[in-house]
Amino acid sequence: MTIIELPFRATTEQSCAWMEQQTGTPWTLARLLENALTPYVWLNYDANHADLFGDANGGYAAPIFLEADTARLAAGSEDVLITITKDAYKIVAQLPAPGFRRELHELRFLKKELERLVAKLKRDAQPKPEPEPVETASEARVGISKDEVMAAFGTMLRIDMNKALDDAGGIFGDEGARIKGSARKSKKQAMWNPVTLALGMNDAYRVPISQLKRAFQAHDFLYPWRGQWNESLALLGK
Repeated sequence: MTIIELPFRATTEQSCAWMEQQTGTPWTLARLLENALTPYVWLNYDANHADLFGDANGGYAAPIFLEADTARLAAGSEDVLITITKDAYKIVAQLPAPGFRRELHELRFLKKELERLVAKLKRDAQPKPEPEPVETASEARVGISKDEVMAAFGTMLRIDMNKALDDAGGIFGDEGARIKGSARKSKKQAMWNPVTLALGMNDAYRVPISQLKRAFQAHDFLYPWRGQWNESLALLGK
């Protein structure tokens, strides 16, 4: 199969053939326009419209972007009608009525815009990652042990976290991150909700969210909680 090379400004036929080669599906002028590509036509210098050209005394490529003008093209018009464009200095310019007419074969599309569209289409076609599991209310009653709390978060605070967990005050107690009733028989059996704990450490002790995020990625025992952690961050806008 011959590889199609795009020129800097490609004709409609070249653009459609290249897009078909890149995507494996047929392309038309209407489809190019539906994908927000801007067509251009070359305007040769015209002294009657000198303000349009400025210093571009050889002419310039004028964009066609007005919805009415592009809709006419997409509907299958036999020629090009431009009623509004941009001048050589890229300032929007209203053309004298009824506008400028050009032949369809004069339409051009920019190589860089075609390449950008293909990259977007390929990116959008990539399979989306599976969402991480979100904790249910029943699952949330199961927490992590003191040893796991220390392994994941123990070095992040200047206070003695080991003692703070035993004292069970503030975010470390039943009204905070500790699973209610888990220490009823023994402190050794106490369990903590790592999401509540991490959010509390950020709020009460200013532990950076970035540091807490790394903890959830680094420890396998926190994997079941990553969905709830990410959802909580999204709701808080963090």
